[in-house]
Order: sequence, then C-alpha cells, then structure tokens
Amino acid sequence: MAEFVIKENIISSVSGTAIPKPANDQNTDDIIPARFMKEITFANMGKYAYCDERFKDGKEIPMHPFNDKKFRGGSILVAGVNYGCGSSREHAPQALYRYGVRAIIAESFAEIFAGNCASLGIVGVTATAKEIASLIEFINNNPSEKIVVDLVEKKVKYKSIEAPIEILEGRRRAFLNGTWDALTILQQNKEGIKKVKETLPYLRFE
Repeated sequence: MAEFVIKENIISSVSGTAIPKPANDQNTDDIIPARFMKEITFANMGKYAYCDERFKDGKEIPMHPFNDKKFRGGSILVAGVNYGCGSSREHAPQALYRYGVRAIIAESFAEIFAGNCASLGIVGVTATAKEIASLIEFINNNPSEKIVVDLVEKKVKYKSIEAPIEILEGRRRAFLNGTWDALTILQQNKEGIKKVKETLPYLRFE
C-alpha cells in the first residue's frame, strides 16, 4: 500500500512497493477496455485494470505484473514512453487509482492522461530511459523494497540510490500546496457557495 506525506491535501511524497510495466505506448484501452465504460460509476474500475492483458479465456495470466504475487499491493507503477496515450477516457486513471496505484514513473506521458491522473491525486513523474531501466531491474530483484517518489527534492529514492525525476512545475506546486483537488478547494468556500445558491431562483424550493 502507498504511504503518503499529506497534510491538508498536500502530497509531498509517495512511497510504496512498485509494479514494473516498462512497455512503451500503453494506451487507455489497454488500461481499461472500452466495454467496461458502460458502468455508471467508477466503483468497480480497479477490477478491470489491464483486464484483457491479465486474463485469457477466463483464466489469469500469472506472469502479468498486475497478477504476479511478487508485485501484489504495489502502488507505484513504472512504465515506458508515452504512457496513457489513446483516448482521453478518465476511466483509465480511475481504474489505476482504484487498483491501488498512487504514483506513476514513466519516460513520458500523454498529457491529457497525466492531467486526469493529477486530478485524482495520482503523482505522475518522468525519468530518463537509463533511470527507468535501472529502477525496473531493482524492482524485479527486490519486489518487496519500497520506492519513494519525493516531489520536494524531485527524486526517486530506493536503497542508496537517488535519481532525478521531472514533473511540470505547476503540477508539482499543486501537489505541494494542496490545490490539485478542485472539489476540496470548492468545499473550502461553503459559505460563498451558500450565498450564491440563495441568489439563484431555480435553486429555491418551497
């Protein structure tokens, strides 16, 4: 499970075990097949994450990283280039979030996907191909060891290694000052919302 350093919606770091999935161009249909988007809530999306890759003829594929017992409970996903490409469906980050993913380290992201992740509090950061390869090797050899994604120092930390990571500065600041969650920010001004509501005749009920 992920461990957060959170205070008043602030996310300064995420730590947890990792799931290695370094393939390039993993698209949103890979992450959540379209047929599952018919559900009217996101509640079950975690069960469907990578469903078509994880199961064949109704049977689990044991070596898939989302099935592999070594990586079970992992909360930091490590991926390749252009992660989250394809359609902009918000169900994809919802599936990952409800599966338990709280941070993604990739060489690059599809920007809409990265933005959808940030709105859920999933931290998406980038690292070089060399750093990704080293991290994947470490995870495969040490699946129970924790990884730390540190947004303050902009580093991923594991064992004695500290490797640089990148994230859009505006997005990093939103995590660090707690403004990534638009709903929470809106709720902080309940009195203002109430005053506006009272001025709207179509929201008055007799």
